[in-house]
Amino acid sequence: MSNRLPPFDPRTVPVVATGLNDPRPTPSLLTPDGLRCLFRQPPEWTPELRQEPRFTDRTPARASVLLPLVMRDRLSLLLTLRTAHLSTHSGQIALPGGRIDPEDVDAVAAALREADEEIGLPARHIEVLGTLPDYVTGTAYTVTPVVALVQPGFSLRPNPDEVADVFEVPLDFLMDPCHHRRHAFEFEGQRREWYSMPFDDGGQERFIWGATAGMLRNFYRLLTAA
Repeated sequence: MSNRLPPFDPRTVPVVATGLNDPRPTPSLLTPDGLRCLFRQPPEWTPELRQEPRFTDRTPARASVLLPLVMRDRLSLLLTLRTAHLSTHSGQIALPGGRIDPEDVDAVAAALREADEEIGLPARHIEVLGTLPDYVTGTAYTVTPVVALVQPGFSLRPNPDEVADVFEVPLDFLMDPCHHRRHAFEFEGQRREWYSMPFDDGGQERFIWGATAGMLRNFYRLLTAA
């Protein structure tokens, strides 16, 4: 097993499929009350993505991330740009989160703690709705995504050692399958695939891909199962 993938620009990897013909979520679900109802009575559904092919020999670890949906006129997802020097997923767009520590009661507690430590998002602004199925990354993290609503009025304090930037993307953009692109390439005889959801942020491309896009694709599958 390779210790890492070869250097590559994910933007240049061929797109093999798009979501143009996939169903769109019901608009009423993309609201605070719609999501509250959804997580109180979730439908039967199956996540599309659960595990990426591993490309590291390191010991697996448990982690959790927060999907913080800010309650603006349109719900928007708070995302981070990781600094370039981090050991895993450096320079990538990510959800706030990290390893589950021994003192964390559960994955939800870990996600709230990490969001506070990483970007300074206080727990008093957060209403946890529920969790999505675990997602196993190629770097051997078993990640629990925690979906939450966030009351505006917070003042973020990004940790400069981990976070280069924080920004928001409208949820209805991310959950529109027209913006979902599936990429694929071959490496050491194994086909590797992932989704991307590029977003134009005022002339700056936010290239959301990999594990973050995979967990968002699963969220989309939940919404379209309702």
